Amino acid sequence: MYQQCINEHNVIGCIKRLTDNAFIPIHLDNTDYQQFKIDLANGVELKDATGNVMTSQAVTEFLQGLQ
Repeated sequence: MYQQCINEHNVIGCIKRLTDNAFIPIHLDNTDYQQFKIDLANGVELKDATGNVMTSQAVTEFLQGLQ
């Protein structure tokens, strides 16, 4: 499971992998970021920055907005 992290400007600045509390930068060259996108496409849950599990529609929209 993953959770969005927001920065001081209320912008999603990274993703937190909850299994090991690793922070994943949103960067195309990062292999953890690539795995994150694959995991979401395969149905792994994503929490928003406040800790609420996002709907599949919200996850799909979030994925479409990523690099």
